[in-house]
Amino acid sequence: MPTKKINQSENKVADLKSKYNEIIAKEMMTTHGYANVMEVPRLRKIVISMGVKEAVKDKNAIPEHAEELAKLSGQRPVVTKSKKAISNFKLREDQPIGLMVTLRGKRMYDFFDRFCNITSPRIHDFRGYNRKSCDGQGNYNFGITDQSIFLEINIEKIKRTQGMNVTVVTSAKDDETCVDLLTMLGFPFEANKKEN
Repeated sequence: MPTKKINQSENKVADLKSKYNEIIAKEMMTTHGYANVMEVPRLRKIVISMGVKEAVKDKNAIPEHAEELAKLSGQRPVVTKSKKAISNFKLREDQPIGLMVTLRGKRMYDFFDRFCNITSPRIHDFRGYNRKSCDGQGNYNFGITDQSIFLEINIEKIKRTQGMNVTVVTSAKDDETCVDLLTMLGFPFEANKKEN
């Protein structure tokens, strides 16, 4: 049975991590019948990655987007490099082609909270994320097409539009439990559509 989204204004808790520990974990133990609090699914990490295709032509692309990713995540990103050369794409081996940051602990919860309550509502014509984007192993994946939705980034300084992929890794063992956990944490899923 899907769990309900908890209204944060009704439960005045200092931050999302405290809200999870004090409210959500107990609610999930009741609804899912967990015998031990250690069985309750939790957020493990959030991975944000960018494939910067402009890096092949423009050497400034990686540093510029690294600065943007650092601002929106609160953590310095790691530069990812190509594993092999591909002549058709003018790609050399060991060439910087992307960026990645892995958030854990307080930074993870802070980013998740900001993304759900501040960033997502800024997306044009936003109707929620697809509930079927789980991978069956407790991970939820979604893409962002434009970095300008983040308040941390100055729109006037953006030189090119850059998308990114976000993976929310949880300890849930199936898709339904993963969606239940993220819903209770406040993730903006699209409304359930009525089946014919």
